[in-house]
Amino acid sequence: MFKSLKEKLSSFKRKIDEKFKSESKSESKVKKVGLKDKIVTLVKDREIIIDEKGVSEILEDLEIILLESDVAFEVVEEISRNLREKLVGRRRKIGEKLSEIVINELKFTILDILEKNKFDFDEFVELKLKEKRPINVVFVGVNGTGKTTTIAKVAKRLMDFGYSVVLAAGDTFRAGAIEQLEEHGRRLGVRVVKHKMGGDPAAVIYDAIRHAESKEIDFVLSDTAGRMHTKKNLIDQLAKIKRVTKPDLTIFVDESIAGNDAVERARMFNEAVGIDGTILTKIDADPKGGTAISISYVTEKPILFLGTGQRYEDLVKFDSNWLVERIFGGI
Repeated sequence: MFKSLKEKLSSFKRKIDEKFKSESKSESKVKKVGLKDKIVTLVKDREIIIDEKGVSEILEDLEIILLESDVAFEVVEEISRNLREKLVGRRRKIGEKLSEIVINELKFTILDILEKNKFDFDEFVELKLKEKRPINVVFVGVNGTGKTTTIAKVAKRLMDFGYSVVLAAGDTFRAGAIEQLEEHGRRLGVRVVKHKMGGDPAAVIYDAIRHAESKEIDFVLSDTAGRMHTKKNLIDQLAKIKRVTKPDLTIFVDESIAGNDAVERARMFNEAVGIDGTILTKIDADPKGGTAISISYVTEKPILFLGTGQRYEDLVKFDSNWLVERIFGGI
């Protein structure tokens, strides 16, 4: 997981060490080679001040690495700006590795970005169920990204916590979508509310909510269509679903391996219909990590869960520290 990004950052760190290894323990020698290295401008009390030219060189390399790792352009700009503020003018002891400083500040900068829109799903559920039942959760996203399977995973997780669930087959457009959700329902022992193919998805979800109310079921988890080639119809349909069923959460689902495509789709869904959070699938197959770093920043909405495999149990609650450790552990 994130092997390619980790390898690039490790190489980046070595490059910094190599570039500035000529730094001497001798104060006079440091002064002599300072301009040549483009980072030492002053030595005082055996400390070196990091200057803007050296930082700019470092950030140029880092920006390329992050862009190649599917970090969205505006997120790269934010990371670069933040690091520049933290590094330019900073003092470091002679012998203290510049690479360690840069990597640590990068780590904390990414952590800050991931923590900015922090949201505890379990805490939300516990508080919400004191107010109403059922909690209506609508899942959106394009076809083929694991949305329906993710709904089943969320259902399994909720059931493991002792909650009751009903599924709503709101994707009435894609051939086989209803049957796919029914199969998950059968395996999990969960009721699936459905209409015929081509029916009104808002009506399906509305009926599922009425059913849940009558049976005092805790959650309605609703599938929806994701046909991007008819974008206007899709957006109009989702807008109607939100208007008619008033979801408590609208969750966007996409593949971590989709990179910037997933980020742009999340932006589109958020701007068009509004989302409350994201679940990223196939995080276990993602060698880059840029999607997870970017998507929360771009949408200003939290990542809720990560899909880590094919089983129903392979869904982990998002933890920014866990993610950062996957990227930086061992560097």
